Amino acid sequence: MPQYPIHAAHIKADANLPTEYGNFRMRVFVDDAGAEHSLLSVGLDESTSAPLVRIHSECLTGDAFGSLKCDCGPQLKASMARVQEEGCGAILYMRQEGRGIGLEAKIQAYALQDLGLDTLDANLALNLPADAREYSFCAEMLTKVGVDEVRLMTNNPLKVHGLRSNGIAVHERLPHIAGRCELNDHYLSTKKKRMGHLIPEQA
Repeated sequence: MPQYPIHAAHIKADANLPTEYGNFRMRVFVDDAGAEHSLLSVGLDESTSAPLVRIHSECLTGDAFGSLKCDCGPQLKASMARVQEEGCGAILYMRQEGRGIGLEAKIQAYALQDLGLDTLDANLALNLPADAREYSFCAEMLTKVGVDEVRLMTNNPLKVHGLRSNGIAVHERLPHIAGRCELNDHYLSTKKKRMGHLIPEQA
């Protein structure tokens, strides 16, 4: 059996959040390092089957500033729309900027990408991991709101493994493609070819 912490996640705030996509319930969790993570949900209390779930890592440049270097902003918006359409699901918004390396290092990596390095080699050139994220706290957040099985919107097999290894059953992986453009094509190609993301070839 996998070994993972139980009930380490605690809800610190809970309120309704009206958005352009519909109304969500927003719950805030704080991890042991003091980072604040959010869980936006719809209809979980009425759920009788595995809800639709997206784990979204914070991306200030994409989510807030509309950067075209990545597909993060469109992915977040698409997940909010899909959860509302489904009528039951959740989005875990995790404070894991730059795949867990932080904003300062992420922008330093962007500068190296401007010189020709891809997204993976830029991290490695800074003596940082290609992906520093882990998903035990995501599993704890889901467990805290009564979810132990999901249908996961992701192109990243590590997220599927991360939940399963921490006690959450992933019944289905749903592709989550949004925001592809010429400016982020190389970024997505690197994630597919070098990081194992399940991204289909562009039509």
